[in-house]
Amino acid sequence: MNKFVRSAQTSQSLSLVAMEEASRLGLRQADLEHLLLALIVNEQSGGQALRSLGLTMDAARRAVEDQHETQLASLGIEAAFPEAGRIVFHETNGYEWSTRATDLIARASSRGNKGDASAVLRELAAEPSGLITNILDRLGTTADAVLERLDQYDMPEASTTPPAAPTPAVKGRVSGTRQTFVPASLDAVWEFLTDPTKIPEWEMGVGSIDHDQREPEIGDVWQGQTPTRRPDGKPLKTKPQFRRRSIEFVAADRPDYSAWRFAYPDSPHSVSVLTEFSLEPAAGGTQITITTSWTRHPGWRRLVGLPFRPAQKFLVWFTLFQMGSAISRAFR
Repeated sequence: MNKFVRSAQTSQSLSLVAMEEASRLGLRQADLEHLLLALIVNEQSGGQALRSLGLTMDAARRAVEDQHETQLASLGIEAAFPEAGRIVFHETNGYEWSTRATDLIARASSRGNKGDASAVLRELAAEPSGLITNILDRLGTTADAVLERLDQYDMPEASTTPPAAPTPAVKGRVSGTRQTFVPASLDAVWEFLTDPTKIPEWEMGVGSIDHDQREPEIGDVWQGQTPTRRPDGKPLKTKPQFRRRSIEFVAADRPDYSAWRFAYPDSPHSVSVLTEFSLEPAAGGTQITITTSWTRHPGWRRLVGLPFRPAQKFLVWFTLFQMGSAISRAFR
């Protein structure tokens, strides 16, 4: 992966989580503390280093709140920040980074820096305002300790979570893979991903599902409906042949694997999509490898689709990114 792609994907991932965290407090601007929270649940080495020091999302949220209250008190202001609610970023709009956060992310991609989560964390640890230093102190660590641990995790041979292996190429199939971190136990994540009633929470192409509440079994097939509205309430227009989806429970091996197959039964030329989840325990939660694959159209349809391969790759990445983010959000 080249630097530009890595930097863009890292920025997208951190921005989403940081602004989700800001939305819990009714804020429309994400700042340095939200960037730190985003790094704690990031799947890259930066997030792994923070979690290996015992930093958790819940503890970091409390530390951020305490730091803000202390700052207000130092100014003689007796007030409390609004109580945090649920994440509403995906249902609202108008979010942006603060200027200093934007500058910091830009520095992580400049002067020979890689632009990944590790580079962002190094810039954050050196940030001069003292905000991050004080928050880390409340969490029982220091910027120096973070950098020392990060040096260990940035050594390829020291990584405790190897990068996801490329999905083996299968003739006639298109596939993509992405890793994501979820701040929850292996069992909790497995149960979530094998519960058909939870599918609309992580599969953006399913708005509802007809389920009889019995225990799911391998081979079961349910009917789902595509969403009629976006999360922000705006209506969605869907062609009749794509309004219904079949959802098959393909495989499950507790606690580390499950698979689902999705299809459009009313569209004879569409192909089914297989979504697989491989889980493994990680410091502070669970690392998930998500793989999606489908059969490539044969004959002339395949030739017609060749010019659109770059767009197809982006669509696969975006779909996996959205899916991983939704699973993580369900546990935050």
